[in-house]
Amino acid sequence: MKINYTFKNKKLQELALTQSGIDSQHNNERLEFIGDRVLGLSVATLLYNMYPNETEGELARRHALLVSTDTLAHVAADLNIIKHLKHGHLTGGKINHILANTVEAMLGAIFLDSDFETARQIIFDIWTDLAAAEIVAPKDAKTALQELVQKTNSGTLPEYIYHEPTGASHNPEFTVTVTALGKSADGVGPSKKAASLNAAENLLKILAI
Repeated sequence: MKINYTFKNKKLQELALTQSGIDSQHNNERLEFIGDRVLGLSVATLLYNMYPNETEGELARRHALLVSTDTLAHVAADLNIIKHLKHGHLTGGKINHILANTVEAMLGAIFLDSDFETARQIIFDIWTDLAAAEIVAPKDAKTALQELVQKTNSGTLPEYIYHEPTGASHNPEFTVTVTALGKSADGVGPSKKAASLNAAENLLKILAI
């Protein structure tokens, strides 16, 4: 797979492929900010057209999956982005986040270099097959955990404890502990939402044993 686009402004392309770990001033973080919005709206439009009979909640769960770090890292791998990425030290736990952020930065750069319709069409080309892969709208881990707990006699909802973030202020790492059915698990992520989803997913794995 490759992005079917040729940049008019090569500096935008270069900036999109420059990670903050190698250049704290001239990097892809601002492009990532705008690319995240372009991707979000484009995927929402794609799902709205593909699944006309689904509820808002079902579309929201599909959307969350398709713009998740894991999906974006998968796209980055297909595009072989790491081969072109200018980066600092890639630690194991953050590789997927860095790759996902770079995909968003590339989409933001394409948007600024052209227009929304061009960026949207590129996103449609890449994400249509991904959006069609799930026949039934997926449940996020927090929803699945809550439904599992509510099926038990206790019916007590999962309890989430949010710890103080660690790391640099511009790149914090959040840790969340979730407890349910007498078991606990931790989750880590670049936001409280991501960390809580990871915690719920980890607890589901423990409860399934």
